[in-house]
Amino acid sequence: MRETVLEILTGIRGDVDFENETKLIDDNILASLDIVAIVGEFNDEFDVEISVEDLVPENFNSVDAMVELITRAQE
Repeated sequence: MRETVLEILTGIRGDVDFENETKLIDDNILASLDIVAIVGEFNDEFDVEISVEDLVPENFNSVDAMVELITRAQE
């Protein structure tokens, strides 16, 4: 799953080093439109529904946080 998340993220923002960034939101690396695109891709790829309540910085600051978000959404 992590590799797929990385592929999606790189497809949306190829200029970001997602492997090493851990403050994607806090450091303003990802904008709100990036998050909208990411959530749409996650919903399609992993057949999940990420809710508005999940749209908090902690869930999008790193690849690991996004993988955890998807895992929770699949339960």
